[in-house]
Formats: sequence, C-alpha cells, structure tokens
Amino acid sequence: MICFCAERFPWRRIWQNPGELLIPGLTDMATRALLYRRPYEPSRLLIKHGSQIYSVRLRRHRRARRYTLRIHPSDREAILTIPPRGTIADAKDFAQRHGGWIAARLGRLPKAAPFLPGTVVPLRGNPHRIVHRAGQRGTVWLEVRDSGERILCVAGGVEHTERRVHDYLKREARKDLQKAADAHALALGVKVKRLSIRDQSSRWGSCTSAGSLSFSWRLILAPPYVLDYLAAHEVAHLVEMNHSARFWRVVDKVCNHVERAKTWLDTHGNDLHRYGIQD
Repeated sequence: MICFCAERFPWRRIWQNPGELLIPGLTDMATRALLYRRPYEPSRLLIKHGSQIYSVRLRRHRRARRYTLRIHPSDREAILTIPPRGTIADAKDFAQRHGGWIAARLGRLPKAAPFLPGTVVPLRGNPHRIVHRAGQRGTVWLEVRDSGERILCVAGGVEHTERRVHDYLKREARKDLQKAADAHALALGVKVKRLSIRDQSSRWGSCTSAGSLSFSWRLILAPPYVLDYLAAHEVAHLVEMNHSARFWRVVDKVCNHVERAKTWLDTHGNDLHRYGIQD
C-alpha cells in the first residue's frame, strides 16, 4: 500500500530543531545522529593557491562550532573540520580563503625520512643508519661499526625494509613504554589495565578513566627521558583525570625531568613526524 501526504514534510525545520522529533526507542543523541546524516559527501576537495593544487581532507564533527583547518604532520595534508550544519560549499570557500595558510604550513614541514637503506633515524635519541643486509637471517637488529656509527640492520628482501623497521620501532616503543608506565603506576599505587601503541598526530599520549593508556610509537625516536615523562604524565591521569595543580604535583612526584622533556618536545617534537613517510 502506498500512502501520500498532502503537506510537505518539514525536514529542514526538524533538522534545525531536532528536539521536535524524538524517535521512540532511540536516545536524543542517536536521533540527532540520524538527522545530521547527509547524503553522499566528498571525502576531500581540491583548492588552488598560486600554481599549486592542494587536496584537503574533510571531516564533519558534531561538536564543532566553526570551520577549522589543521595540518596532519605524518599524512602531510590539510584537514578541514566542518560543524554539523555546515555545507560543502562553505567549506570549500573557507579552505580557498586560507589557501595561503595551507601552502605555508605544508611547505614548512620537515623533509620526509622514509625507512629505506641509507636513511638515518633516531632511536632513543641516537642516530642510526638503516643498512640492508641481503642474504642474512633475522629481521632487524642493532650494530655499532668500528667508526662508532650506530646502524639498524634489516635482513630479507629490500622491499620489506620499511615495514620491518616500522614494526621493530613499534615493538621497542611498546617495551619501553610498558616498562616506564608499570614503574610509575607502582610508585603511585595505581594499575595500568591496557597499553596500546598508535600513530597519533595530535597528541603523544592519552588516558581513559577505565585505566587504558595509549601512546605514539614515535616516542621511541625521542631521548629516553622524554618517553619517561610522557609515561609518567599519562599514568598520573589515573590519579588526577585533569591538568590541575594537583595533577602536576603527582607528575613531579615520579618524574624529575618534566620541564626538560617539555622543552625538548616543544623544540623537536614536530620533527618526529617526518620519519617513516615519503613525500
């Protein structure tokens, strides 16, 4: 059976005032999510600045109050966040008006350093040159040459070098961070329930109220005292889930190099995002 309605359904009014419509069985948040859904939207748009064309990734966020732009340091692209009621046309206009900013920020990114033979990468703050060892068994290991140069040896096919180095660094990051987090947790009388390693671009670490910690694997590229500070910082959140004066007293209780580590991150932190990527 097909039913017809004599009046046009007021979708626009309901979308602008979702409280007027609550679907039985759904929470207000779920109802809003349904109403805020759009038909197909592009995942990115292209803008032109001078003679260059830049790809901008689009990201709609229900809590955003305005259009915002940021540069993803490892993906090397601009990300434009759109508020719930924003339009693609306004987003493109916003990005186009800030084309100069996008070009300047992308141009300022440090040179990419892919995990290929010959590339020098910092491991725990010390430079190591990647060397391919064809015909040798194993995966990745460390050596020191007679000259004192530290090298990161990678066995197997050269086409697997990038993946093997990346996997090795993630394993080393997990090992060091788990050890540091467990030590700080013991000192503070708390327990880390779960520790995960990711490639976070906006933060070096995070903590949930359930006791789960998450860190960027790139911390293994920083000096050990920087990694230790980040571990102490996130474990301290298990005591104080905020950044109050009480929180910083907890951090100072287990870490005596807070300012030194923060200064290093402010000066060199952005450089860590260039490793393991290609232009």
